[in-house]
Amino acid sequence: MVTEKLARFVVETPLDKIPPAVLNGAKDALIDTIGVAMAGTLEPISDIGLQWVQDVGARPQSTVWGQPVRTSPSDAAFVNGMCAHALDFDDSLPSLRGHPSPTMVPAALAVAEAAGASGAQVLAAHSLGLEIGGKLGRALGHDHYLRGWHSTATIGAFTCAAVAARLWKLNVQQLRAAWGLTASQMSGLVRNFGTMTKPFHAGHAARTGVLSAWMAKHGFTADESIFDGPNNMLVTYGGEEAPRLLANAAMLLGTPWEMTDPGIYVKRWACCYCNHRPIGGMLELMAKHQIRAEEVTAVEIGFPPGSDTALVSSNPATGLEGKFSIEYVAAALVLDGKLTLETFTDPMVQRPEVRALMGKCRRYRIEDKGVFSGVVGYNDVAITTTRGRFEMRVDKVPGSPAAPMTPQDRIEKFMDCAGRLLGEPGARRLLGLLDRCGELPDMREVIVATMPPAASSRQSAGAGILS
Repeated sequence: MVTEKLARFVVETPLDKIPPAVLNGAKDALIDTIGVAMAGTLEPISDIGLQWVQDVGARPQSTVWGQPVRTSPSDAAFVNGMCAHALDFDDSLPSLRGHPSPTMVPAALAVAEAAGASGAQVLAAHSLGLEIGGKLGRALGHDHYLRGWHSTATIGAFTCAAVAARLWKLNVQQLRAAWGLTASQMSGLVRNFGTMTKPFHAGHAARTGVLSAWMAKHGFTADESIFDGPNNMLVTYGGEEAPRLLANAAMLLGTPWEMTDPGIYVKRWACCYCNHRPIGGMLELMAKHQIRAEEVTAVEIGFPPGSDTALVSSNPATGLEGKFSIEYVAAALVLDGKLTLETFTDPMVQRPEVRALMGKCRRYRIEDKGVFSGVVGYNDVAITTTRGRFEMRVDKVPGSPAAPMTPQDRIEKFMDCAGRLLGEPGARRLLGLLDRCGELPDMREVIVATMPPAASSRQSAGAGILS
């Protein structure tokens, strides 16, 4: 049975059978995710999540990042997952058709803190969870997303259950039960993009996975073959062909690993990935032809079918909505010449000059019968000016293995994000710990470093994170 095969892979794969390149990729994902989550802790969604944790008052076992507060592993994973996805600056996996790490990293660190797991164990759990997520994504296919399901949330719940099961050392039967319970909680709609509910999806997936693994660990029962037989999860969410596709994918576990093929895509800009190819093309055209904002008369972005599904807002009024609007992104890029975290704030979206430029930006559909998404396919980009029309086709995604960020780019991204909460010295300390996390016997050292110095000292005097 497929469920059994996948569970055995997660539970029984030895650490030394995971290739170094895969573990290094997991470390890079950990660094990127925790960096963007540090900036995410400064968003309003973090305050609301913290209020929830304080109202619940669970036994303190796992830390809410950036706060002198500990709660249950599932609720820590929930709030930290929301923070990791709050800015839409987190990584993507084409085969998953979503964001793998803002669900798995919060789940992994919440369980690692409660269980006293090592850095190497966390990297292994992330690598194995990513492999499961990629294979499930291949089976559910593009139609799952086009129907309105947010794969980050739906598939992410299963990857998080795998991560938690690995770190809590569940057996095969227990993980199968955890996945059965997960299937009855998987959710997340594309319709909610541009609101706080999108990052809620990531937090919910992290919490679902951790909760399901905990329940199964303590004897809770559920269907133990949720990917097999009549009415299985795959048929329900993906269609009649999905079980066969997963069976085929399960034969290829680790050959190659999802971490190396297709590999994780790392974002350069804090907005929906469907914007990123056009952004890259526009920047190239603007630099090559020395285009100035005052001479632009039109911007046109062509999308093959399905590749702008997530861009749900054509006339955004808020920073969150602006992340899912190519019209706003194109206008802001023309006006400012760059995109920063500040680009996606309410006042920046509401500027009269950007509103005027948005009226000159339009998207259109390219007729093509291929399968496309924000990270698969191409875009046609054209900028018309008073000097003429400049255009190009863009088929490489910035931040992908085909157009990777440099190591220095990634460090600068981390320092910009983490430094907003921790300051420059604190961000460098956290980066140093994460860079050698595979050698750490206890990941709680990393978790302490996610707090600003004042919060850390209050934690040490109070709840005692290392007790």
